[in-house]
Amino acid sequence: MEKYAVFVPKLIAKRESFAPGHRACVGCGEALAVRQACKALGRDAIIVNATGCMEVIATPIPYTSWRLPWIHTLFENAAATASGVEAGLKAMVRKGKRPAKEIRVVAMAGDGGTSDIGLQALSGALERGHDFLYICFDNEAYMNTGIQRSSATPYGASTTTAPAGKLSIGQVTWKKNMPAIAAAHDIPYVATACPSYPFDLMAKVEKGVSTPGPAYIHILSVCPTGWRCAPDLTVRIGRLAVETGIFPLYEIENGKYKLTIDVPQLRPVRDYLKLQGRFRHLSEEKVLEIQNRVNVDYARLKEKVACSQKLNS
Repeated sequence: MEKYAVFVPKLIAKRESFAPGHRACVGCGEALAVRQACKALGRDAIIVNATGCMEVIATPIPYTSWRLPWIHTLFENAAATASGVEAGLKAMVRKGKRPAKEIRVVAMAGDGGTSDIGLQALSGALERGHDFLYICFDNEAYMNTGIQRSSATPYGASTTTAPAGKLSIGQVTWKKNMPAIAAAHDIPYVATACPSYPFDLMAKVEKGVSTPGPAYIHILSVCPTGWRCAPDLTVRIGRLAVETGIFPLYEIENGKYKLTIDVPQLRPVRDYLKLQGRFRHLSEEKVLEIQNRVNVDYARLKEKVACSQKLNS
């Protein structure tokens, strides 16, 4: 049943591998994304979890919300630990110490543990070709340690270490494009996802974890606490991120791009920004600057999709 769960809503597994009762903030988009991802993974999986929100809220000793084998590792080395788990499983099969049953190895980390201090370990694992899935849950800052900016924090957002004020608009650099960095390693599967589109997310997790070799999925995770938004708007804001083109949903299979949620007419970025207190200080000029950047980036993505379609035809 679980094999087809990601495609047929009525057949989604009822079993919760990420159990309720954890200590996530109200409206946490990351907890929702983890729950959806775990439903797609099935029972034969090992989770390697970097320090971050999900480690903090789900494993207060002596309790845990994880119903899968789970390893806590440091901020910076989730990919390295997952590489060791994958290599160890192969060695045990080779030596006859365990049957050749497929065990899915999955590394999970936030944007800080991925695009900043975990980038070296991730790049090495992708370059070596380890057979595992890496999932980045991107809430666009170091949320569990106090809402500090990361390289995934969007331009103009106010954080505790890049605060908006008379002399600053907040974050002054543009969000790092981690899916493009992962794709540059020529791995077989890269995708973006958002829990506001649950069946799209689960289908991509299933595809990523079933693809031989390394796979990378970048999941936007709305954080009401750090984004200064109402907790009941989590799903809506995630959808607006996609509908405005700020966070398009696509996948790259063997270098070929495909939009999985195609938005023919993008909504204005203001619809997304105005619901979040971290952007309330932005002037009309800065909003227009962000709009222009989104338009250029989305057009560039559409060009890649069009080129991929020509190659397939």
